[in-house]
Amino acid sequence: MSPTPSAVGAPVTGDAAQSSLPAHAAALLAALAAGVVAQGGFYAGGRLATLALTAVALGLAFAAARWSRRDAGPLLFAAGALIAWVLLRAALAGGHAPTALATAGSIAALVSAVTVLARTTPETREQVVVGLLGIGLLVAVTGWIGVAWHTGLFAVPVEQSLWRAASTLTYPNAAAAVLTPIALLALARHARTPQPTALGAAVAFTLLVGLGATLSRAAAIAFVAGLIVLVVIAGRRVLTRTAPVVAGAVLAVGALLPSVPVDNEPRPSLALGGLLAGLAVVAGATRAGRRTAITVAIGAGVAAAAALAVLARRPDLTDLVTDRFSAASAGRSGATGAALDLIAAHPLIGSGPGIASYAWMDDSGAGYVARYVHNEYLQTVVDLGAVGGLLLLALCGAIAHTVRSGLRTAGPPPAAAVGATAGLVAFAVHSAFDFLWQPAVLPLLAGLLIGLAGPVHSEEPSYLPTKESA
Repeated sequence: MSPTPSAVGAPVTGDAAQSSLPAHAAALLAALAAGVVAQGGFYAGGRLATLALTAVALGLAFAAARWSRRDAGPLLFAAGALIAWVLLRAALAGGHAPTALATAGSIAALVSAVTVLARTTPETREQVVVGLLGIGLLVAVTGWIGVAWHTGLFAVPVEQSLWRAASTLTYPNAAAAVLTPIALLALARHARTPQPTALGAAVAFTLLVGLGATLSRAAAIAFVAGLIVLVVIAGRRVLTRTAPVVAGAVLAVGALLPSVPVDNEPRPSLALGGLLAGLAVVAGATRAGRRTAITVAIGAGVAAAAALAVLARRPDLTDLVTDRFSAASAGRSGATGAALDLIAAHPLIGSGPGIASYAWMDDSGAGYVARYVHNEYLQTVVDLGAVGGLLLLALCGAIAHTVRSGLRTAGPPPAAAVGATAGLVAFAVHSAFDFLWQPAVLPLLAGLLIGLAGPVHSEEPSYLPTKESA
């Protein structure tokens, strides 16, 4: 067999060419990993590293397959229009230039990820999913360790009340926003695999446990929305395959809860026992038949619910139950009211990127000030007005068009596309409850999801020999 040039030009054998990850896809995963490790790419250093690696990935992608008219689709035009308005509005308002540039960079990173993944084969996309699962496992495991051992490096004592998993992103809701779509990718692979493996189930279980350790209510809502999308696209088999995984994860998270209150001593032995028990449920159900798996899932679910009910009656967990199992959020409602006032003051063109701050008073007369509102759609209208809101709507429409084009393939869509679509819906829902577009890594992750679900523009790099010429 004659040598085939790899993505970086080195000769490799045909078998190696099929198994190696192209350089542009590897660079894109490196950009995501760098952002995750560097506090989500929220601060300048981590943001620059994330965007620089994304630019490298884009350059390598164009080296593999040159620019074509298919790249100039609705997504590029919608993103370009929004970037132009962000920069223009900042210039007109004399606004905070770093904020405008960071926003423009995040939008560009999203589009770049889609462009890079359009130049990958379905097999390469599966490798990218494996890379995403590895990054997700890093976030999940470190976050769980942070809560179980009260390790400040990987968990945060929020309001000096509850330890919540944050991993290297340092913000629990950002860690949850990373884990939710990646967990849905893992569940989609597990549900669509003809012969599910214990390893695949264990990966999905671990990601869900890490997600639970963040104690993010918004992420829980987003996960349910994504799971519904999985069921709609992939059928009811998703429920029978995922029920034991979810039940086992609930059992493991329940064993972690006594370690959550700041005033409690960490209980790593109990947390580890719950983790092993949940993993045993998942492994046993995976090897069993469908009916047995459902029975195991129901039994584990009942046991987890009973355990949670007992834990909820413990005095040391009162704050946890009151805070995390309630829909009320004074901070979110107060910031939302302040945002609506700002929109009323500047309805058409907004206040300008980075200018607005959100101030309100609670019922007791105490004053609060926030930099962001916990709703990215509302944040966009505050900063950019109705013009920015319409441009954002156009971008969302272009994203939906891209995903729809990818799903409308001959035969059932691949698990990567199904999971990415569910993850993207979850990300969109979660964005209505938290400021997720500020760390650079999260828009980049959204771009990866769009790319995984979107169409393939080039099955092979342009310089590879075709079947006829080989």
